[in-house]
Amino acid sequence: MKFSATILSAALLTASAIAAPLTERRAARNVARAEGRANRITRPPYKPDTRELLSLNKTSHEEYSSNWAGAVLIGTGYTSVTGQFTVPTPKLPSGASSTTQYCASAWVGIDGDTCSTAILQTGVDFCIQGSKVTYDAWYEWYPDYAYDFSGIPISAGDVIKVTVTATSKTAGSAVINNLTTGKSVTHTFTGGVDGSLCEYNAEWIVEDFESGGSLVPFSNFGTVTFSNAQAKSGSTTVGPSGSTLIDIKQSSQVLTSSSVTSNSVTVSYV
Repeated sequence: MKFSATILSAALLTASAIAAPLTERRAARNVARAEGRANRITRPPYKPDTRELLSLNKTSHEEYSSNWAGAVLIGTGYTSVTGQFTVPTPKLPSGASSTTQYCASAWVGIDGDTCSTAILQTGVDFCIQGSKVTYDAWYEWYPDYAYDFSGIPISAGDVIKVTVTATSKTAGSAVINNLTTGKSVTHTFTGGVDGSLCEYNAEWIVEDFESGGSLVPFSNFGTVTFSNAQAKSGSTTVGPSGSTLIDIKQSSQVLTSSSVTSNSVTVSYV
């Protein structure tokens, strides 16, 4: 996201103000956040147009959220989630301003719904402003903010494999493979995270993420299909069949349509 020097300065002052009671590691991380994409963060799914958490309960009917679309598999012991998708070319939504940046994000994750204490996730943001399209690959252990990967260029049409693995409830890894270019990046979490996983949820999600304290304007991302979608629970590998479907609804308007098969999750902008 692009922000003015004034906003950046304010963010730096905020980080400085709260650094004193924190550890040196957290203080340094706050500065890094302020210098990054204005505190880009995934939030758990909210009920439409509220800040009230959407709590799923294995229902077979579709649920609506202001920020999540896709599939959430609810169970126990999920330690790995993977899937691959073709990077879309985002478009401006109807009535868009050419001076505003519109974004969406595709990711896989562990937890975040029936477990509200943490989300281990990784994915790709796709944004458009005027005619300029940008992509960012990232990893996150919520409630910490997202951090961008470096060294993995992404273009429209690339096939991206995203995988998260929990080695414990406070450690794990996030991996992004660009299957088109052969480039791969990994971040390893070795503990010291801000929240513990429950390993209750496996997710394949397209999101309207939050930046600077509010949801970003949502882009027309076309269609994202997570193929080869799998999750591991113990020694068992399962697909997304049986997931609860979520679609994004904002200002009484449904913006996405999601579907699931035994090995795929498809989310389309409508």
